[in-house]
Amino acid sequence: MPTTPVSLRLDDDTRARLAAEATRLDRPAAQVATRAIRSWLDAQDALRRQIDAAVDEADQGKFVSSEAVGAWMDGWDTEHEAPLPEADIRPEEGVR
Repeated sequence: MPTTPVSLRLDDDTRARLAAEATRLDRPAAQVATRAIRSWLDAQDALRRQIDAAVDEADQGKFVSSEAVGAWMDGWDTEHEAPLPEADIRPEEGVR
């Protein structure tokens, strides 16, 4: 894949941390920075997809009530942990 040079400014602490990590990995700092940027961009893409999916689901009008979420959370760290609650508020009903 072709590359294009990019210039960026780092504060001294970040630059030193990057240099130290590059030394530990025995890789050029530019390669470590490129991997870090790719990783961050991948995480942002994944987050954006999750948000878009949540907005699409919300647009359908299906929601989980606070009561159902509370009951689910009450089971955390107990012998009675439950699966994720299902939507119990639907647009056609308007209520639970």
